[in-house]
Amino acid sequence: MGHGTPDNMNWAGLLQTLLIMLHAKQIICGSIHFSIKEELEPHTLVGSLNKHFAPPYQLLTEEYLWMNESTGNFYITEKKMDREHLCSEETKDDECIILQSVIVGPSRELEHFSVIIEDINDNAPYFENSKICLDISEDVPEGTSLMLDDQARDRDSGPNGQLKYELKGSGGVFSLKVEEEGPLIKLIVQKALDRETLDLYQMQLVATDCGEQPMSVSVPIFVTVTDVNDNCPSFSPNSPLSATISGDSKKDTVVTQVVATDPDLGLNAAIVYSLSPKVSERAKKLLILSSHSGHIRLTQDLEIDSAEELVLKVLASSLHCPPAETQVTVSLLPKATQGLTIKIGFIAKHHNQTVVIPESQPPTPLAVLELEGDSGFKDSSLAIEGDVPFFLSPQSGKYLLSTSKPLDYEMKSEYHISVVVQGSSSEKSVIPPPQREIRVMVEDVNDNAPHFSQTDYQLEVEENNKPALILLQVSATDADSGLNGRVTYRLDKRTSAIFKVDSVTDSGVPPLESQASVIIRVLDRNDNAPVFSTPHFIFFIPENAPPFAQVGMIEVEDPDEGENGKIELQIVQGNTSFVVDSIQRMLHTTTNLDRETTDHHELYLAVSDNGHPVALTSSTPVGTNVTKVYAVDEDSGVNSEITYSVVAPKSVWQNTPFQLLPDNAGSYLHGWIAPKRQKTHRTAPSSPPVIVGSVHCLGVVRGDRTRVERLIYGAEGERDAHHQRTSRGVVNKS
Repeated sequence: MGHGTPDNMNWAGLLQTLLIMLHAKQIICGSIHFSIKEELEPHTLVGSLNKHFAPPYQLLTEEYLWMNESTGNFYITEKKMDREHLCSEETKDDECIILQSVIVGPSRELEHFSVIIEDINDNAPYFENSKICLDISEDVPEGTSLMLDDQARDRDSGPNGQLKYELKGSGGVFSLKVEEEGPLIKLIVQKALDRETLDLYQMQLVATDCGEQPMSVSVPIFVTVTDVNDNCPSFSPNSPLSATISGDSKKDTVVTQVVATDPDLGLNAAIVYSLSPKVSERAKKLLILSSHSGHIRLTQDLEIDSAEELVLKVLASSLHCPPAETQVTVSLLPKATQGLTIKIGFIAKHHNQTVVIPESQPPTPLAVLELEGDSGFKDSSLAIEGDVPFFLSPQSGKYLLSTSKPLDYEMKSEYHISVVVQGSSSEKSVIPPPQREIRVMVEDVNDNAPHFSQTDYQLEVEENNKPALILLQVSATDADSGLNGRVTYRLDKRTSAIFKVDSVTDSGVPPLESQASVIIRVLDRNDNAPVFSTPHFIFFIPENAPPFAQVGMIEVEDPDEGENGKIELQIVQGNTSFVVDSIQRMLHTTTNLDRETTDHHELYLAVSDNGHPVALTSSTPVGTNVTKVYAVDEDSGVNSEITYSVVAPKSVWQNTPFQLLPDNAGSYLHGWIAPKRQKTHRTAPSSPPVIVGSVHCLGVVRGDRTRVERLIYGAEGERDAHHQRTSRGVVNKS
């Protein structure tokens, strides 16, 4: 009975395969054990029971394995064995075992055997969360540790599932400590933190498994530094020390504003302004200070006929800090001095009393200011209040307003210039709107080149991949604004024929650019079979040559690299008088040769590589040569003529995408392989099945003998089969 027969189905209804996910020591039945790697291709030979029991053989269920009833060989079914699917993650450190029941022998006895599924590194580690966010106070001491609960996981077992961690991009401020128990992963503070200097740190936590071909995953860590009240308020250098107001000003007029700053955050930076108790009653009657904004306003309408000076001592306080102090002198001018005004004539580009100037320009004149009015202020002059990048220069009784240095839009995009009148008595008069303030808008220009987040990118990609495969994503930023800050990406002309990059529009004038190198290492795949330089080698050697004498060089080529191009030679048919050296590719004798006994020897050599072959894909062209079959006949004449045919039912052979050309026994692809066309084909009832795109066994008939040639190709991924070719060699003795 073959596998999948109704009888098998009846047995399956009575007895089921017992799937055990326990440690091997817990198995109390089934003393016969086999071990295989997970994810092997369908129809891979697992083992045989012919050394343990007499035929016939019948598996009770064939979910994962099927058995040849006559030979006792059992193979993997169409359903691949995934260790992580068969055994739960909770037991991944134990052995994963399948216990099979089989009916054996003429007496139809029930026996058991077990198959241990060994893990391969087919799962990359992963983090459950896309990022890790932590908060830490800026005053923590060096050496403080933060526990990282977001640990990586890996579904593999053994070394393939063991993880090691690495911290990247911390700048030496943080380090990583991994304790074996748990394991416990801790982030260690290596340097003192200061929120006012830097309030957010970003780094990468990388987890790598310990497999032979390790796989990695990374997750970003964001550490937010929280504020403590470690700073006290101080008055800004730009905070005014004096102010002047006319004697007929109205109630609620703003006289001036004091400004204090605290670099802390939130409530720690909240500043309360107040007047000292020592301020005069006259000042308290006319002026009021806003505790939140620092504005000093009039409490009533003024009617001042003579000059007067009020001195205010202002305090700035915050939580748990001593108050900062400053003194402001307010000058009240009599009404007779109110005829003084400023006339402004703009030179630079302007709109609605606002000057517009492009950034990065050298010192540039903006406007001409002229003082007009009360003749009692003949010695008065104009001055700029505050620390701003502008200055006034006297020019024949007028003043030229200019920039003192190139302006930078990215640093500050808008300025408000306050101009005051200063008399010979050091009195100041605030210019009434709209002339008291000149507004300057800085216009952005394309003066910043885009900046890549990395100067070098490196990645590895296998050869023969499909077009439109996304390799990696690069990122660049531009400090400019608007269209000047939009970034476009392009490739060097030398690589644009092979690779493509997505782009966006850039309207910067003139366009600026920066460069980053992308290093792509193309990994070899085993897509080339080793090839003999000729199908026949003929060598001559004198008789009685000593053992291990050199007979001749076997020339073989394989353009692949590494293990994929490392070849192994073996004699598959012939006598035992010769041996082949795979490294030197040299054929040697093993004994003395006697010409009178045998004057020539005919050997068959096979060559295979050590790689994992690549499948025929759905894009393989029709007419591709798959393999060639060679046969010889030692007869002569018509008795040595050879014809080839396929040993398989016609309906089976016609359904495969292959064609045999009888003239040279070449097997060619005569139809397209559909992407989902993965059917099982047999060449004979007792032969193991083969997969289109994996292994095809073709029976080739010549004369009175039949040989089975194996056409070996792998489906995409790893394979146990190797590329193999056969050549015939003839050694003649002289």
